Amino acid sequence: MTTARVFVIGHPIGHSRSPMMHGYWIARHGLDATYEKRDVAPEDLGAFVRQFRAEGWTGCNLTIPHKREVMAHVDSIDPAAEAMGAVNCLWWEENRLIGGNTDAYGLIAHLDNSRPGWDRGASRAVVLGAGGAARAATWGLRQRGLEVDLCNRTASKAETLADELGTGVAGHGTDQLAELLAGADVLVNTTSLGMIGQPPLDLDLGPMPAHGVVYDVVYAPLETDLLKRAAARGLGTVDGLGMLLHQGAKGFERWFGVMPEVTPELRRMLEDDIRADLAKH
Repeated sequence: MTTARVFVIGHPIGHSRSPMMHGYWIARHGLDATYEKRDVAPEDLGAFVRQFRAEGWTGCNLTIPHKREVMAHVDSIDPAAEAMGAVNCLWWEENRLIGGNTDAYGLIAHLDNSRPGWDRGASRAVVLGAGGAARAATWGLRQRGLEVDLCNRTASKAETLADELGTGVAGHGTDQLAELLAGADVLVNTTSLGMIGQPPLDLDLGPMPAHGVVYDVVYAPLETDLLKRAAARGLGTVDGLGMLLHQGAKGFERWFGVMPEVTPELRRMLEDDIRADLAKH
């Protein structure tokens, strides 16, 4: 029996924690499989996909700068990737190579896991940012029936993204945040503000309702200044590490037909790795 081979590709790719995560699940399920990271320059993407097809490799994760460009190299694109204009996962369905996106699934699954019942009665969310993570968060929240207000420092970017995502999404500048937060059940920060090396997100959480949930996709540090302030206010908090874990689990299921468990042990492994990495800086 041939060993199943799965990859994560990007340029650069040295920072990826996906091999640790998937290696844990492969061992836990006793699979004859490997998960490798490979640096693939943009001009080499087509050659990589041709080799992927020729070798019959099992699956692949993709990160910057390949998430859009790979769409030209697959046979079909799933609805999530179509809506988000980005692919982060390749798998086979019979002999067709599918490009999909598990980011929105990961974000919502982590919300479900961390704050069970968060969407009971929830109707509005505010999403900060206008990049790929904002697109994933908005699409996932819309699937749960929430209306989404996208806020970005450059209002035109939020408005353009809102137009692309369609009904139930509106774009705004950050000057309207206070008013929007007053009616928000969920706030999701998809910007890099608060990440190590970046300034903190300067945001007054005072207007948010007491039942509100604050989700920060940043996971280095594990508890951002935004989450600390949200906790101090008594708001529900959700960190970004679980999104990485749950989106990875969905990809694993696509490749191997089994949904792996996001265990406390695995989370601790990644937390320790993040802390060790932060200690170097």
